Amino acid sequence: MLRVAVVGSGPSGVYAASDLVRQSQVPDVQVHVLDRLPCPYGLVRYGVAPDHEKIKSLQNNLRGVLEDDRVGFLGNVEVGAHGLGPERLLELYHAVVYCVGAARDRRLGVPGEDLPGSHSATDFVSWYSAHPDAPHDFGGAALAARSAVVIGVGNVAVDVARILARAADDLRGTDVPQGALGALAASGVREVHMVGRRGPSQAKFTTKELRELGALTSARVVVDPAELARDPAYASAEAAAALPAANRRNLDVVRTWAERAPAAGDGVRRLHVRFFLRPVELLADGGRVGAVRFERTVPDGDGGVRGTGTYEDVPAQLVLRAVGYRGVALPGLPFDARSGTVPHGAGRVLRDGAPSPGEYVAGWIKRGPTGVIGTNRPCAKETVASLLQDAPQLAARRVANDPLAELRAGGHRPVEWPGWLAIEAAESALGLSLGRRSVKIPDWAGLLAAAAG
Repeated sequence: MLRVAVVGSGPSGVYAASDLVRQSQVPDVQVHVLDRLPCPYGLVRYGVAPDHEKIKSLQNNLRGVLEDDRVGFLGNVEVGAHGLGPERLLELYHAVVYCVGAARDRRLGVPGEDLPGSHSATDFVSWYSAHPDAPHDFGGAALAARSAVVIGVGNVAVDVARILARAADDLRGTDVPQGALGALAASGVREVHMVGRRGPSQAKFTTKELRELGALTSARVVVDPAELARDPAYASAEAAAALPAANRRNLDVVRTWAERAPAAGDGVRRLHVRFFLRPVELLADGGRVGAVRFERTVPDGDGGVRGTGTYEDVPAQLVLRAVGYRGVALPGLPFDARSGTVPHGAGRVLRDGAPSPGEYVAGWIKRGPTGVIGTNRPCAKETVASLLQDAPQLAARRVANDPLAELRAGGHRPVEWPGWLAIEAAESALGLSLGRRSVKIPDWAGLLAAAAG
């Protein structure tokens, strides 16, 4: 039997497990999917916005893999500095596939970034997604802000801007935790500014996400036509025709917002979509962030932008940076700090330039934080193909007969699949008691108690 550990139960990890058990080259494979959290599904559970029901329904597909008899889910098992190291994992399993994602947000690197009221968008997403490690209570001073600035124009930025601008009642039918729902209902935010350093034809958001902003009944989207006019594709039909179709669609959506006439009583909030502004400093007011200073940028002719030396201060008592993610080094594994990835060749971990027997990577820790959820399918497939090529040599190595028993003997308390089902049942019961659908449990103690129950 070939025993494989997959570290991480998000899409890349589950797709790797699926490919391993549904292939025919190695007929006898057992896969343990390890996760630090007691809940599976990774960013599908803790990163997808609660009002994106269709994307969240992907959990049903992932569930089918984790329910396979040849696959075991082992939550509440930490891999890294305070848990299992790579050496120990290779004593338990013939092969280990690391699918640990990119856990750290990118920083702006500007003065004032650490002022109170300035947060990563990741922290905000974790809070409204009920991640048990969510470090901030956004129900306090943060959402007392009247003006919020979201720095970035990718899908994460669009998500957090939409949640800030959306009526809390619209979220009652989702699994957003009760505390977050109450805080959003009491939010003082009335102006939301989503700001990018380039134009709409270069922005990273998808058209579907973008259009959702215009569908909000609680907010009006505002676009300055003068900023839009700085985009070469807006001013030139020839330049627009040269864009990829998705970028043209984005530009058309933003153009519609810029050219429409205001409507009386249109929403209680204003969502300003801003372009060609680069953050240079967060300004303090009374010991907290009070504004963001931006430098006006213009296209440089090579697809980028350059500064103009003119500045604009945008009032903001809440700042959320959404400028991307970075991978984090896992003790014991090689790591390229420049790219935030583990060096690899077709998914095989490289140590000093040579493949390390039994060690593999897939997902963002392999290729960087790029692509959509579906991009993880071919990524995982490539890695599993490499593993299967190596299988005869891997299976010849002696490993533990019962990795689960070894984990328990080492002090680990894995949450297995029945424990996760108990968490699901507890969240359904919580929602029922609140007159809502299933509502997430937001803390470690509650999750582990539910799993034990």
